Formats: sequence, structure tokens, C-alpha cells
Amino acid sequence: MIEIDGTMGEGGGQVLRSSLSLSLISRTPFRITGIRARRSKPGLLKQHLTAVRAAAAVGDAEVSGDVEGSQSVTFRPRGLVAGAHRFDIGSAGSATLVLQTVLPALVTAGQPSSVVVLGGTHNPAAPPFDFLARSFLPLLARMGPRISATLERHGFYPGGGGCVRVDVVPAGALSKIELLDGGDVRWRRARAIVARLPRHIATRELAVLERELGWSEHELEVSVVDDGSGPGNVLMAEIELDHVTEVFTGFGERTVRAEEVALRVARDVRAYVDAGVAVGEYLADQLLLLMGVARGGAFVTTLPSMHAKTQIDVLGLFLGSVVRTREVRPGAWHVEVG
Repeated sequence: MIEIDGTMGEGGGQVLRSSLSLSLISRTPFRITGIRARRSKPGLLKQHLTAVRAAAAVGDAEVSGDVEGSQSVTFRPRGLVAGAHRFDIGSAGSATLVLQTVLPALVTAGQPSSVVVLGGTHNPAAPPFDFLARSFLPLLARMGPRISATLERHGFYPGGGGCVRVDVVPAGALSKIELLDGGDVRWRRARAIVARLPRHIATRELAVLERELGWSEHELEVSVVDDGSGPGNVLMAEIELDHVTEVFTGFGERTVRAEEVALRVARDVRAYVDAGVAVGEYLADQLLLLMGVARGGAFVTTLPSMHAKTQIDVLGLFLGSVVRTREVRPGAWHVEVG
């Protein structure tokens, strides 16, 4: 039984989700205390509770402490359960984070699976569906499994109501990959989505990106969502390189002008391009977990974030992974998982 302090590292939901993923893969039980203890609303929210119950279903696990608000969970997996799974968060909590909790185990299972999650698909402080589909899953597929993702319905904060489906054909053990250089730019696109909001919000956001980044008109797209979701607004800038695709996201807020949302996205895009690295900040910590499962891999990224450092610590607890980081030039870090 591994004992985990939930306040370690970034001290939020990542410690719990990564522990669940690695427990399923290694068949190692764990107990975590102090879950989100330093947050304004400590303990399990609906999103985190759904991740626990999703992992329990996939791992045929014995669980205690799986109630909303709990700051302590004990998790004992008994074996992987492939097949059809459906999980409803019951709020705008992130469907993509729930999916990322169980996918590393399902891609190593003995049989195909399908997972449907209802909740938020485009909400702050979580990767949007487009990041999952365009950035994360293609890299996971390069490690062996066959994966497809479908956005069946958008879900914005705070309304939720979105639906995502992922189908998995496992490949057994994951293969190692290296992302030491992103390669040349193949394609760029900025897309501003509005749902039950004025179209001019999207056009104003794209005008800022056109001015700040110098992207051409044919690289800009307004998308008006009419699938019953919303209100909501999200701006995404996507850069597809030879070896990796990065997605940069900004979310509309009630008291923040559209131009400011777009300026934040433009700053993130410029920082990534200027750094000349393959892997951006948010993809880095997610790749660490996959490479830990594959027992190796390497990439070049920006200064490792607290989320990445937390991931390194949790990998060491469950898999004994050794992760080495070194600065190879100002602002660029080589990360190797052994």
C-alpha cells in the first residue's frame, strides 16, 4: 500500500488522477490523504469523484472514501476491465481529465474499449477536447494503440452537458518515443467558438491574433456552435509541426474583453515558438506519464512546471521511474524518462 500526501507538488487533482492511472497499470493499491486540502473547496469535487469511480470501474477496484468532499481515498485495483464504459460527471467538470485518468490503463488492456464521458468539454483549467484529439491522442497512438475520439456535444463552463466518446484498440506494451525537435510548421489554424453568444466576440478575438501573430485570413475560423450547449466562448490556436501538434487555448469570461482573451493566447503562442522546443508546458506533464508507462522516452520542453515536477514524483512512487532534466539552452530543457 503506497501512502500519498495529496498536498505534494501542485497539490490539486493531478496527484489523485495520476495515482489512479498508475495504480491501475501497476496493480498497486494506494491511500491518499489531504486531497486538494489547500484549495478554496478542498476534497473531491464531482469531477474528481467521477475520476475515482471511473478508475474503480476500469480496475474492478475496492474503494473507500469515494464521496463528494472527501479528502482521503483508499484504492485497491484487482484487474483491468475492458469494454464499454459510460461516466456522467453531473457538472461542467472536465470530461477530458476523466478520460486521461483511465486511458493509460485501457490502452494496455487485453481487449478493445469504448469510453463515453458526459460533462465539460471546453472549460478553464483543463485541456479542451481539441487538445485531446489533436495533440495528446496522436502521440499516444504513435506508441502503439489505435484510438479515435468524437465530440458528440460541446459542454462549456458552467453549464456542462457535453459528451465525448473515445474508442481504444490496445497494443499491449507502449512503445517509446522521442520528441527532441518539433520539425517544420505544416499547418496553422486559429478557431474562435461561440455558443449562444454574439458572433462579433469571435471575430474580435481572431482580429487580435491576425494582428499579433501575423496569421493570414485563411488560417482564421469562426465557429458558431448550435448543439444546445452554451453559453460559451473558447479561442484556440493550433500549430501542427512535423512531429507534434500544440494547441493553445483561451476562454471567454464575463468580465474580460475578447481582445484580452486573444492577447493571452497570442502570448502563449509566441512564447512556444520563440522557445524553439517540441513540447509545450501542458503537454509535457501528460507525456511524462505515458513515457513512464512505456519505460522510457525523451522530449525537449520549456522549464518544467510544478505539474511536471509532481508527475515525476508520482511516477517514482508507483513505477520507480527515474526522470532526468537538464537545461540544454536558455529556456529549453531536455527531459528523459528511464
